[in-house]
Amino acid sequence: MFRTFSIAAMLAVLAAASFFGGAVTFSHAQSPMILHRGNGAEPESLDPLRAEGQWENHIIGDMMLALYTEDAEANPIPGAASSYEVSPDGLTWTFRLRDHSWSDGVPVTADDFVFAYRRILDPANAGKYASILFDIKNARLVNEGKLPVDALGVSAIDAKTLSISLEHPAPYLLQMVMHQTWFPVPKHKVEELGDDWVKAGNYVSNGPYVLAEWRPNDRVKLVKSPTFYDAANVKIDEIYFYPTEDTTAAVKRFRAGELDTQDQVSSQDVDWIKANLPGQLKLEPYLALSYIAINMTYAPLSDIRVREAINLAFDRETIATKLLNFEEAPAYAVVPAKVADWPGGNALSFKDLPYPDRVARAKQLMEEAGYGPGNRLALRYEHGPQPDNKRIAAAFQAMMREIYVDLELRQSETKTLYVYLQEGDFQLGQAAWVGDFNDAYNFLFLFESDNHGLNYGRWKNPDYDALIDKAQNTVDGKERQAIMAQAEKIILDQFAFIPNRFLNTRNLVSPRVKGWITNIRDINRTRWLSVEQPS
Repeated sequence: MFRTFSIAAMLAVLAAASFFGGAVTFSHAQSPMILHRGNGAEPESLDPLRAEGQWENHIIGDMMLALYTEDAEANPIPGAASSYEVSPDGLTWTFRLRDHSWSDGVPVTADDFVFAYRRILDPANAGKYASILFDIKNARLVNEGKLPVDALGVSAIDAKTLSISLEHPAPYLLQMVMHQTWFPVPKHKVEELGDDWVKAGNYVSNGPYVLAEWRPNDRVKLVKSPTFYDAANVKIDEIYFYPTEDTTAAVKRFRAGELDTQDQVSSQDVDWIKANLPGQLKLEPYLALSYIAINMTYAPLSDIRVREAINLAFDRETIATKLLNFEEAPAYAVVPAKVADWPGGNALSFKDLPYPDRVARAKQLMEEAGYGPGNRLALRYEHGPQPDNKRIAAAFQAMMREIYVDLELRQSETKTLYVYLQEGDFQLGQAAWVGDFNDAYNFLFLFESDNHGLNYGRWKNPDYDALIDKAQNTVDGKERQAIMAQAEKIILDQFAFIPNRFLNTRNLVSPRVKGWITNIRDINRTRWLSVEQPS
């Protein structure tokens, strides 16, 4: 007991020194273990209500602990909850919270979770990923303003017991609750400080780390939390997350030892990395799809002939195997093959057609739609700033030119790009989805008619919605998967989007970093890592 108190006290001194600018002197043996992570884009927010990208999840997920959390292989293990029970009909999940506290010492209670879920679903707060909570009873109606927030199917039975009622059975719930939208927030801090609770010095967390500093467009610094219930087994003392959208520059920083890990690299650097940094680039399939969203509210794109033509002329094989160098599979479907229990088999109708024949068919369709050499279709394509995305955009532009489409390219920062997509301010837009849980529904729900935050193209199909609803209320696993496969076929037959590639991880990991395990969710929480200290 005395030993535990001593460790906690020492860590508290370190955290306080970091927050308030104090100096701590370490002997060589006491030097803090520090991890430097290249993390892609600049965070828009570290509030689970506002965050939307994987780059933000990497940071928030090192600080916040959901009911269940990721182990070293990104499988669900107990987090803020120590156990759970499920009712026989699968509609009520009861979680028992472990005794643990926020980083300011205030106990974490079931009310913090109720508060967080109501907060993100409250339409007044415009939570960007609120739809990920729609499995909760009445969540959709609350988010649409048709029911008050206290009608949401979550309740605190007591301080340590949380009850969640669902719209339908959700066997994947333990995986889903690991997503950032399911993280708790400190009710006492949010009520006291409002949006300012996320600032360094105000931010309190219930996980392994706490926010110490955020320098916009420079770095986010986290320090080990002395109040984390498993702090004795957390090895790394400080983490620095750097925005690294310029991936080529990031590789140079990695080579110089300034970064221990880098999330994403440019395809043009892959061969050099393989030859000069053997074993340090992790290219493995994971639950992720790259695609181009099509805005159905723009009249020319509401014509299925135009959408099919663009899909035909988009040469995904060339992009995946020649333009890029990540060993990725061209995508002709929505759901990645690695998804658990997925039967597969669906594909765009022209998958086996040679590319010259695809282009000929695309021209025919465009001519039927009223376009041709003398009446070309002008479209705008939104894309991100990374080198590979710029190369894909240029190739896409050339492909479209062959079928009477003049494609204007507009480049934006990643966070700005996703604002355009969510607000419908685009015609064609670069997009990607990283699976939050290992189930086909996590990809198919993107196309539900009332998924206002993530159905970027505003595609609507009542038959599709009915099939998804039927699948979600089907208990038998094989039957459920078969129904969802029918739904996927509708998306593909309607050319509702342009699938590009099923993605591989692209992480650079220094040999100094120990405990990194590549996995299908591409989640590596710092809690499980260590860094080899210099001798």
